[in-house]
Amino acid sequence: MDQEKILEFEERIGYRFEHPDLLITALTHSSYSNEKRLNRYENNERLEFLGDAVLELVSSEFIFRGNPKKPEGDLTRTRARYVCEPTLALCAREIQLGEYLRLGRGEEMTGGRDRDSILSDAMEATIGAVYLDGGFSRAKEYIEKTILKDIEKKSLFYDSKTFLQEIAQKRHAELQYELLGEEGPDHNKVFQVGVLMDGKKLAAAYGKTKKKAEQAAAYEAILLLESKE
Repeated sequence: MDQEKILEFEERIGYRFEHPDLLITALTHSSYSNEKRLNRYENNERLEFLGDAVLELVSSEFIFRGNPKKPEGDLTRTRARYVCEPTLALCAREIQLGEYLRLGRGEEMTGGRDRDSILSDAMEATIGAVYLDGGFSRAKEYIEKTILKDIEKKSLFYDSKTFLQEIAQKRHAELQYELLGEEGPDHNKVFQVGVLMDGKKLAAAYGKTKKKAEQAAAYEAILLLESKE
């Protein structure tokens, strides 16, 4: 990774690394290290392990302080929703993390830059990198900025189809998702899906899979309905 890309990513996340090699490792997927025949530890898996632990602590404190009357079970469910794979992948997309990943050719060809599992793992790896580079307080700032900011909306996006279904049930309305189009090669298609309530189209959105497009369309529909209320 060249210096320009490093500086570009640092600018995007608002953090300057004292040790840029940590960032490079955080952005290196195992498919790349395997293809380049690097050492087994020269990818982001170890940093992901560390970042996951830091994220759990910071998010637990955030939820604990923000919900003084919730019992342990509710706190645990809230945390699971906040730091699950789809939510972390959404956070990674907001900082365009996928653009900076080092992937093997196979992952590159099959859309790895937008795969939830790869993005969420890399997101946790960058947390681990910031923690090692700048300490706990800087890692906490990074998590608060990139993950916990507007977390309710992000977690709503993750479970948007369920929330929209609940809205439809309260209105005694019928929901329907409709495939509007698809484009791109078989290994990297993009789908457009619309969501209808009682036959009237509310919103439409794109996604790498039909499920993700439905999820995005449901989210847009919820925002539209809430704005009207």
